[in-house]
Parts: sequence; C-alpha cells; structure tokens
Amino acid sequence: MIARLLVLLSLLVAGPAFAQESDPITGATRTLDQASAEFSAIDSAFNERTSPAERQALLDRATAVKKASDDQIAILGDQLGMIDARIAQLGPVPAGITEAPDIRAQRRLLAGQRSTVDSAIKRGKLLGVEADQLTGEITESQSDAFSERMSERVASPLTPGFWEPLVHSLPRDGKRISLFLKVEANAFQNGIANGGLPSAFVGFIIALLLIGPARSLLKRAGRRYVIAHVPGSRIRRSGLALWLVAVGVLLPGLASMALVGGFHSAGMIAPAWESVARSFQRVTFVAALISALGGALLQRGQSSWRLLPISDESASGLRPWTFAATGVVIASVLLTAIREAAGASGPATAAADSASAVLNIGLILGVLVTIGRLRARAMRAHGEDRTDQAGVAFFALAAWAILAIAVMALLAGYISLAYLLSRSLVWVTVVAGALYLSLIATDDICSSLFAREGRLATVMHDGFGLRRSLVDQLGVALSAALRLAMIVVAAGFVFRPFGSNVTTLFGEIGRIAQGVTIGEITISPGAILRSGAVLLVGLFIVRSSQRWLTSRYLPATELDAGARNSISMVARYTGLILAVLWSLASLGIGVERIALLLSALSVGIGFGLQAITQNFVSGLILLAERPVKIGDLVRIGDQEGDVKRISVRATEIQIADRSTLIVPNSELITKTIRNMTLADPIGRVQLKFSVPMGSDIRQVREMALAIFHEAPAVLDTPAPSIFIDSIADGRININGFAYVRSPRDVYGTKSEILFHLLDRLPAAGIELGTTPQQFQFIGHIPPAAEGEPIGG
Repeated sequence: MIARLLVLLSLLVAGPAFAQESDPITGATRTLDQASAEFSAIDSAFNERTSPAERQALLDRATAVKKASDDQIAILGDQLGMIDARIAQLGPVPAGITEAPDIRAQRRLLAGQRSTVDSAIKRGKLLGVEADQLTGEITESQSDAFSERMSERVASPLTPGFWEPLVHSLPRDGKRISLFLKVEANAFQNGIANGGLPSAFVGFIIALLLIGPARSLLKRAGRRYVIAHVPGSRIRRSGLALWLVAVGVLLPGLASMALVGGFHSAGMIAPAWESVARSFQRVTFVAALISALGGALLQRGQSSWRLLPISDESASGLRPWTFAATGVVIASVLLTAIREAAGASGPATAAADSASAVLNIGLILGVLVTIGRLRARAMRAHGEDRTDQAGVAFFALAAWAILAIAVMALLAGYISLAYLLSRSLVWVTVVAGALYLSLIATDDICSSLFAREGRLATVMHDGFGLRRSLVDQLGVALSAALRLAMIVVAAGFVFRPFGSNVTTLFGEIGRIAQGVTIGEITISPGAILRSGAVLLVGLFIVRSSQRWLTSRYLPATELDAGARNSISMVARYTGLILAVLWSLASLGIGVERIALLLSALSVGIGFGLQAITQNFVSGLILLAERPVKIGDLVRIGDQEGDVKRISVRATEIQIADRSTLIVPNSELITKTIRNMTLADPIGRVQLKFSVPMGSDIRQVREMALAIFHEAPAVLDTPAPSIFIDSIADGRININGFAYVRSPRDVYGTKSEILFHLLDRLPAAGIELGTTPQQFQFIGHIPPAAEGEPIGG
C-alpha cells in the first residue's frame, strides 16, 4: 500500500508540476516517460521467485502505472481536441491561392503538435495495455500460488508420516528457535547496557495506563454522558455501543504501539524480531476489536442496553467465548509470525499451522455447541427462543458445514486449507458483528438527526421551507445509502483473507467440470451453481429493499396507503424481473438471447397464458392509474366492500360479512364498478316517507331537520335538506337528504334517523306511511270454487 501511494504521488503529482513548468503536452509526455520507466522496472523485478509480499507490491505499482497512463491519455485527448478545433478554424488549404506566411507557419506548428500529441496518446494506450497484461500476469501468478498453497498436501496428522519428519527435524528447529530467542535476549541486554531501560519502562507504563485506568475511565464517562445528555431513544444504546467499541479497540492498540515503541527506542528489539513486533501490533487491534464487540453487543447483565435480541443467559454464556477468541487469534498470529521469522522447517511449519487450525476449529466448535445448548435450554424453558430466526439458523448450518470441511481437510493433510477455512470463519464472524453494529448505529443516527420533529428538520423547515416529511425521507435515504456502502466494505473485508484470488479460486473449481455447449451457449455445473447463487442474492436484495421500502421509506412520505402499495408492488416485480435477468446473464444467456427466446414463445404464451397475461397487464394499469386503491369502498354487482390488497393478478375486497372477495384485475378494468370514495369520500343518507293531506307540513319539515341535525354523523356542510317530492292519492311524499363523512356511515346513520322519526312524528300526532296502492280489476273474475284459494 505504501509503495502504491508513493508511485501515485510520483506519477500523478508530477503531471501538474511539469504543466506548471511548461505546457500540458510536455508535462503529460514527461509523466508518460516516467510511467514507462516504472513499467520497465516492474517488468524486470517480476519473476517466478518473487515472494507474495513483493508480488503484491509489484501489482500495486503496475496498477498505479495503468492509472497514470489513463490520466495522461485523458489530458492529451483534451489537447488533441483543442488542436483539431484550431485547425478547423484555419480551414482547408485553398487551391491555387498562396497563403500568408504566418498562416502557413501556424498550420505547420499545429500539424507538428497534433502529430506529437497523437503519438503520445498511442504510446500511452500501448503502455496501458502492457500494464494491464502485466497486472493480469501478476494476478494469475498470485492465484496460482494461492491455489498451489491450498492444494498442498502433507501426511495426515493421524499417521506416523506426519510426526516422523517432525521428530527428525526437531533438533534443527530447536536450535533455530533457541538462536532466535538468544538474538532477542542479546538485544534486550544490550538495550539495558546502553541505558535504554527508562525508555522501555516509560512505554510499559503508558501501555498499562492506556489499557487499564484510561480505558475504564473513558467507558464510565461515555456511559454517564449517554445517560445524562442523550435522549431516551434508539441512539442511546447504539451510541454507547459505538463508544465502547471505539475505546476498547483504540486504547489496547495504542497501548501495544506504546509498548513496542518504548522497547524499540530502547534498542531492545532485534532486527529479526521486527516482523514479530509488527504482527503483535496488528493482532492487538484485531483481538481488541473481538473483545470490544463482544462486550458492546452482549452487554452481559444489562439487557436494557443490549442490541442483540438475546436473553441474559445467552449473553452470559457467549461472553467467555469472546475472550477465548481473543486469545486464539493472538496465539495463532504470533505463532505464524515466529515460525516465519525463525525460518522453521517444513515439518515444523506444518505442525504450527496444524496447531493454529486446531485452535480455531476448537474455538468455533465450542461457540456452536454453546449456541445449540442455549437454544435447546430456551426451548425447554419457554417453548421459544428469541434468537430462533431463519438467518441465524442458516448461518449456523453454514458454519457447521464449513467446520466439517475444515476438519476433514485437516485430517486428510490439507493443512493450509483447513487453517484458511477455520480462520476465515472467525474473521467472518468478527466482520459480521462489526457490520451489525455499524448498520444499527447508522440508521439510529440518521433517524435521530433527520427526525421529523428534530432540530435539523425545524431549521430546514423554517429557513428553507422544506417539508418536515421531506427531511425525514432524506434521513431514511441517507441511512440506506450509508448502510449499503458499509455492506460493500464489509464484503471486501470478508474476502480479504483470500487476497485477490477469490475469483480464481472459484474459477479453478469451475474448470474441474466440463461445460455443455448448446449452440453458442456453454452451460456448466459451475455456471448453474453461480446462476442459482446470483438468483438467491438477487431475491435477498429484492426482499430487503421491499422491506426497507414498506417499513422505513414509504411511511416517512405523505403518500396514502394506495400509493404506497402501488409503489411497493411495482418495485417488487421490477426487482424480481431484474433478478431473473441477472441470473440468466450469469448463466451465459445474454439479453438478446432472452429476447429471442421470448419472441419464439410469444405465440404459446399468448394462447396458453392469455388470462394470466390479461390480469397481469390489468394489474399494472390499476397500480399506475389507480382508479381503485387500497381503502376504497367499491360495489361490484351486488357485492360491496373495502379494497384491502391490489396485486398484479387480482384484487382482494373485504365485504360486510368479513369474507374476502377475490376479483381478477381484468374485471376491474373491463367492467363497470362503483367507487364510492374515489372523488369525494362523503356519503349521502336519503329518507322517503309520506304524511296525510292536511298535516302541518312545516312542523314535519322542522322535526325531520331537527332529527337530521341531532345525528352525530351528519355533517353541517353540506346541510341536510327536506323536499316535497309529490302529492298523490291524498298523501304528501317527503324526500330528505343528509351527508355523512364516509359512505360506510350511511347505513347506520339512516337506521338511527328512522328510529327517531318513527318515534317522534306519531307522538306529535302525525301519521307516517307510504302512498296506498289500489288495485282495480278489469273484466269478469269467475268466483273461486269452494275450497279453492283465490288466484290458485
């Protein structure tokens, strides 16, 4: 990394410096010369005997050369465009006319400059291609070395073939270790003799103060501050957890740096032990991260501050394993550093790696067994387990599978593979814990900072006129963007133990099986597995995005339930289509082949899936135009109910008897429906009755209006009204109207008004009724026979 930064500084900063001295063309040309010389040096240094560290440094330098050449090509391209524009301004050379000397000189100058720039661009492109090729060679060499190391096999630790070479090499390895320890002992004694003991003592005291009193003081101060100043919200727990992790990682790491720095300044660290000291400093940060994460997430004995949804018993049972993981990580890293620095033999190296693998395997096995016992105990005690989730079960099953592979690899003699798998499981767990805390803290911070009633929302609303809901939406969107970036970074850390060889590792596995070629498409078992994995990842992303959209973002908007459902459904099916296309593309089937396949199947789809396609398109129209939305009161035929759900195939309507009416979407598009809440959600109550001629019609009107106004559901605006509809057969027909807030209130309000009407008008001496119906028989009706009913 340091070499890469130096190359970037020398190649990228040199361009502007040269440009200041002369012109951009000269500066870019000189930078390309430097990049070309750097490329030659890299090409000469790279060979089969290059160590992994040197190979990585050469790869960084080659990448920097490629970056520098691309930047200078861009600069020269701009200059070439400017030169072409000036040449275009001069125009073509006139035929038969002698140009002025200054124009001819300018034309020759521009032509020369164009030739120089074009040549430099071609040289830069060639340099970029060569740098790409060299980068590919170095990467392939890394991949080959990684694959070779992973496929390297020794005798099984269960056989004498593993222990006999170790016993034979034990005297030589003992001498190496003894000499290695003696070198450090001599350096320690020389440091004391040269007066370096005070420096070492100061570093030791600083390390003790940092890891002891200072860490405890800062933890207590952070807890007191959170309790006193942070409001009672989610950010209190996540903020305290972040503070505990920061203090728990930085102070032990700084303590290790102070300790090593004190001994180094005292001259007590031998040159052969420099790599061990650096490894100790690095592993201290990692070990401190494991311990701090365990303490911050588990919060043993303080369930109210705990971020993980686990019981106190589970937290107490898992906490000791975080300390065990700290010790295992430190022991395995230092063991590897010491055997590399001491130059241990092959059998000793295999034994050291086996010991490290056994330590990691034992740690993982203990954690998994503890988790299983805790879950079983919770099931027996309470009948449920709060950690019993699909994701936890999946990761536990995956951990068991990887652990089994690591054990079998170790027993079969693939020690490097077993060590890598077991160490990677520990590392993935650490990264997952840090990611979990980061995701929760990021969401809590953004939600609190951009809260609808918070200080920032007030300032943005009062100062810039932004709606508070828009500020809330900004917080949700920012939280999603930051969390997505954290997931990407975490994925990079997960694959860090594999270096740049992840794709090559899967490529080696894929080349084991022979692919099947159909036409121009080659399908192999590896491609099928990759496509399935891509589909699962795509579905997981769609499901997570859908959950975030429906539970976090859309509730922060001012959209109604119908609009939220429309956006959610469109986003869901769009994501599913993209996931399927992505999976097919990873299978080797391009978009053009997919389009060709769909066109060939379009006739069959048209006939066989006509109804489904019709409902699907109708559902998209409903979600887009929204003539019917969730919450509307609709009438279809003789059925009336509330719209509860709209999908792309059918719409669910809950009718009065609490049953669900499932209506195909095509019915809602092609047939007439009555939406009683689309334009104006108020409902109308209509009453029809009659009174005899001679009744006090004004008293009838006033009593009916009074009954309307007394009903709590009746609106004042529009006001109730009473009309004389007609006079027929000696009765006055009355028609009255009143309005309520919703069509759902019509039936109950009408019944209540009728009760009052039937009670009060007869009590006032007013007869209620309807117009009597008279029947007139025309013609002769024969008398009914005796015993025969009339009309029979």
